Amino acid sequence: MIIGVPKEIKSNENRVALTPAGTLELTRRGHEVYVQSTAGDSSGFIDQEYIDNGAHILATADEVWMKAEMIMKVKEPVAAEYKRCRPGQLVFTYFHFASSEELTHAMIGSGSICLAYETVETTDRQLPLLIPMSEVAGRMAIQEGAKYLEKPVEGRGVLLGGVPGVEPGKVLVIGGGIVGTQAAKMAAGLGAQVTILDVSLTRLRYLSDIMPANVVTMHSNEYNIRRLIQTHDLIVGAVLIPGAKAPKLITRDMLKLMRPGTVIVDVAVDQGGCIETTRPTTHDDPIYIIDHIVHYSVANMPGAVPFTSTVALTNATLPYAIQLANKGWKKACAESKELRLGLNIVNGKVVYQGVAEAFGLPLDTVESVMG
Repeated sequence: MIIGVPKEIKSNENRVALTPAGTLELTRRGHEVYVQSTAGDSSGFIDQEYIDNGAHILATADEVWMKAEMIMKVKEPVAAEYKRCRPGQLVFTYFHFASSEELTHAMIGSGSICLAYETVETTDRQLPLLIPMSEVAGRMAIQEGAKYLEKPVEGRGVLLGGVPGVEPGKVLVIGGGIVGTQAAKMAAGLGAQVTILDVSLTRLRYLSDIMPANVVTMHSNEYNIRRLIQTHDLIVGAVLIPGAKAPKLITRDMLKLMRPGTVIVDVAVDQGGCIETTRPTTHDDPIYIIDHIVHYSVANMPGAVPFTSTVALTNATLPYAIQLANKGWKKACAESKELRLGLNIVNGKVVYQGVAEAFGLPLDTVESVMG
């Protein structure tokens, strides 16, 4: 198969979809890999490293998209890339369709096969291609939240770990999945007082067992959220419903319950955010303030640490990319339920329920589009 790796062009997206090590694994199996020149520079991988591992370097994105049977990306195509997607071409990337009606209709119109990293799912309900970036984003949520708690950026002026004689800051994590767990671990490591909310008692029991003493767990409901946001300094939105919009657990009116300078980091922004006042921001302009509450909602947080993120992402995506390249998407998806669940839009038809429900679109079965 011919695999194309274009340079990411979303604002401040420094990751690349494939490392030189991943390139070697594909080329040694007889596949052709075409990488756009300088695509890996921001992640620390120069063109020569790709060449040394069997890749061909092409000067422009148009050449890569035109050549490839399968495109591997990190982020969803942006407007400038819509016209590059073509019928029958497999695009393997993060899509997060439910948060963008424009993207959804663009990909329907393209006729391409859209296989979304974020909905590939194992039999035990794990999301293997979302996990590594969720781990990065969860850890970064505390790193960024701690920074924006500083007074010069209108935060409360709280040091999360406190100092002797001064109580530490309080962190509320809404959602006990991968993002929430990693955020809680980081916050606890800094010495903060941490509360994790989740709707699953099974998950809360597990977290209660593994977390240190400065982390407590509580059931997630509106009563508890309204009560806790009044006393916590940093609030991390870490809710995920695979392939669907995140529920709005903190509404606009709740902001008035928070103390001025409280910081919200909504990691669920890629799925529309779990805070009603969330809107996507960029690394160039990461925050905005509503009712004296600092909002951080960068839609590609792991892009700020591209070396770590790129290696972690390739580690996770490569086994699936090899299956797709070796067998073709139809056979690979027929033989792997995990990959089959990754199919969102195929040849202009929506085949993932969360996407269809988000925009009131017709839902086709995967079987119908696979023949």
